[in-house]
Amino acid sequence: MSDAPTLHLRGNVLLGDDREVGDLWVRGGRVSLTRPSAQGAGMRVIEGWAVPGLVDVHCHIGLAAEGPVPQDVALRQAVTDRDSGVLVVRDAGSPSDTRWVQARRDLPRLIRSGTHLALAKRYLRHFGHELDDPSELPAAVREQALRGDGWVKLVGDWIDRSLPEGGDLTPLWPDDVLRRAVAAAHAEAARVTVHTFATETVDSLLDAGVDGIEHGTGMTAEQITRAAAAGVAVTPTLLQVAQFEAIAEQAEPKFPVFAKRMRHLHARRYQQVRDFFDAGVRLLVGTDAGGTIGHGRIADECAELVAAGIPAAEVVALASWRARSYLGLGSVVEGSSADLVVYPEDPRENIDVLRYPTAIVLRGELY
Repeated sequence: MSDAPTLHLRGNVLLGDDREVGDLWVRGGRVSLTRPSAQGAGMRVIEGWAVPGLVDVHCHIGLAAEGPVPQDVALRQAVTDRDSGVLVVRDAGSPSDTRWVQARRDLPRLIRSGTHLALAKRYLRHFGHELDDPSELPAAVREQALRGDGWVKLVGDWIDRSLPEGGDLTPLWPDDVLRRAVAAAHAEAARVTVHTFATETVDSLLDAGVDGIEHGTGMTAEQITRAAAAGVAVTPTLLQVAQFEAIAEQAEPKFPVFAKRMRHLHARRYQQVRDFFDAGVRLLVGTDAGGTIGHGRIADECAELVAAGIPAAEVVALASWRARSYLGLGSVVEGSSADLVVYPEDPRENIDVLRYPTAIVLRGELY
């Protein structure tokens, strides 16, 4: 059997912010940056612009609008993500046990966050683990930290329908409980990321030392500056925020205060993302797939970030090599796993190119 490489990626291979090569070879599922002495008859040449596999850092494999889904549905979700160019998923909370995905070489690499943690009647039914009392949070966080892959997902705020003015977003957790919960996760070498829409929640999260913020729609300029200084990553999920106007319209008859807030957050969503970027916040790219957002929409999320004013070249970096580095997956180097996506044009010049991958290489296999 010949030891010649099976794939030759030729054209432009973008490996990092300042790393670009003209050729890359794949041999035995691994990257080679060294030109082989013999090409070999079985080698396939793929031309175009290649980047390390895209990363969806806010994705819910195993979840749909009604709650957990059967394994065959979760499999279709994972395949759809892979075929969109997403080769790494950070599961931002799933009620399903998706560890089986990690055993499948044909599916994206999965980094699990365990199950959402929320209070009873203060989140979407069937989505997470609902606690009866806030004091239970630190122990629950430790449990999820041990079950997941280095991440824990908290619900920081949600609509409180019991308020006399007709319901609005309010924080779920007391400050002291949050601090103990984050400390419990860190003691187990896990990071904490938190769903938050509301302004009122964010200072407590930053005080507690959380590692990530999901959505972050209510963050003020001061809070954004604090997050940037602390290295807290923010995932804007613009596809999800685009739905806020529809949510407001549905809620307005019973919850006018909540509806007004959601409309405000929707109207300023692009400015909010520009403020994150201008302040130097570490941004991550996540679709919030699962629930009400379909899988395989990473290109749509990237296009939304560009529409918000972030340069396309920055968005490509955020969705590829920078996210992989942030999640501890390292850079593409000699001998690393061959996980790459090839496009017909440079996506740094035209973000819409991300919709049209010409080749997907996962663990050295061509899809």
